[in-house]
Amino acid sequence: MAAPAEVAADPTALDLTDPQTFLDHDARRMWRSYREHHPVYWHPGSGGLPGFWVLSRYEDIVAAYRDNKRYTSERGNVLTTLLQGEDSAAGKMLAVTDGPRHREIRNLMMKSFSPRVLKPVVDNVRARTRRLVRQAVERGTVDFATEVADQIPIHTIGDLMGIPAADREQVVDWNAQTLSRYSSEDSELESVMARNEIVFYISQLLAERRADPGEDVLSTLATATVDGEPLTDEEIILQSYSLILGGDESSRATAAWAVLAFSDYPEQWRKLKSGEVARETAAEEILRWTTPTMHFGRHALEDVPLRGHTIREGEIITMWNISANFDEEVFTDPYTFDLARTPNKHVSFGHGPHFCLGAYLGRVHMLAMLEALCSMVADIELAGEPRRLFSNFGHGHSSMPVRLAPEPNAP
Repeated sequence: MAAPAEVAADPTALDLTDPQTFLDHDARRMWRSYREHHPVYWHPGSGGLPGFWVLSRYEDIVAAYRDNKRYTSERGNVLTTLLQGEDSAAGKMLAVTDGPRHREIRNLMMKSFSPRVLKPVVDNVRARTRRLVRQAVERGTVDFATEVADQIPIHTIGDLMGIPAADREQVVDWNAQTLSRYSSEDSELESVMARNEIVFYISQLLAERRADPGEDVLSTLATATVDGEPLTDEEIILQSYSLILGGDESSRATAAWAVLAFSDYPEQWRKLKSGEVARETAAEEILRWTTPTMHFGRHALEDVPLRGHTIREGEIITMWNISANFDEEVFTDPYTFDLARTPNKHVSFGHGPHFCLGAYLGRVHMLAMLEALCSMVADIELAGEPRRLFSNFGHGHSSMPVRLAPEPNAP
């Protein structure tokens, strides 16, 4: 897309706690206005909830991600929990645990995410992606979000955790309702209930693994020790919940955004198909362009001076990846979708000590999708109006109707 027009919504008039804001305003135009006029902005509280700081510059966001001395994740890391003042999973779930305990649990889980251990999972990702894309091409017109993108990452997580194939569709539906609701008609109560369903389901799986361990991640957690002590059931359930939440949401959002971008920018699609740009380089640009997770956040542990402001101890900061990835001070022509872009220091997987554990798998998903599309699809065009998720966290689609023209020389 071209650079945003000069006229944009006044950042001081926007409510970033309301998912509708992100449907009503063009994200790139909106965030450029923050970066230029309010790079460190105090968002007032409302409805009895506290205010919070909004960071929109790449430099400030990366610095905050790195700084685990002055900021903590242990009182929440997304607006939903940050505004409540606490996170019940703090100190137990990796994403909201800091310090030595975070390093110990992360090192344990990293053993299950090494390329060597993941090879059979990766092979399944490639085979499953090819099968789904082939079926989509045979149908011609499909909802790429629900019929393709939704189907791949949850099966990967299912393979990792040993979730029975028959249960995976239900897990996808629960997950979609947790942080990224389909529309404003889906209530917060429904989100909480869906979260509880996932937790209860994992607890049942855990009981089975404790009785009969296998070779999946859940079994690894069930039989592992940290500092000579086994993980509690609650810790294991929360790590598993985090895997489902992060792995499913991000990868499916990126896949759907990719086909939309190829439809919008056919010259880039042709360069990818012809081999003019490497798939690995293209994958990084798609991750930047998509930014599937719009923000994360922290609480300040002490007063922090920043660009003429003072973030007070106990106050909330939010780091907006969706702004950082289009910062003109870091990315040349950031509003140009350029599959050959290099370097590409996007923060779509976060940064610092909490850098996404599943980044390798996320890239595997994207590369498998690009490989399948390039070999089997000649052209991509929209077949209807895409429908965005109702969320201020997940940047994805609940519907993406596309028409896929078959590649005549497809293998």
